[in-house]
Amino acid sequence: MSKLIKKRFDIAVTQANGSFSKTFDLDKNITHVKGVLLSSDKDDLLYFRGTQKIEINKEEVFPENFESKLLLSGIGVAPNQRYYDIGSVPAGNGTVKIEYKDNPDGRTQYAPYRVSLYLLCQAD
Repeated sequence: MSKLIKKRFDIAVTQANGSFSKTFDLDKNITHVKGVLLSSDKDDLLYFRGTQKIEINKEEVFPENFESKLLLSGIGVAPNQRYYDIGSVPAGNGTVKIEYKDNPDGRTQYAPYRVSLYLLCQAD
């Protein structure tokens, strides 16, 4: 019987206008990734300044420069509806890669922040 598990991976954004690439390994029992969610300890910076590319098992799920604000969820959204549904992407080799970019924006002032990538996963 399969079950759903939520996984969290963090990226430290330590430099304005910087690019940050990280690869994470999923647990061996995870077979598919079903949803994606982004969050931050400074949501305004993520919303206005962030873009990324996300790959699962070397398959591009979100292309380069995909706006972070499209993967955020507000407090008005029910907890069980917060993930962006990506279908059922096979975990394959179990690697998840994110290439995050902090972009200049006149509405915000840079300060170091954390970006959290949440995945809704199916496990056996």
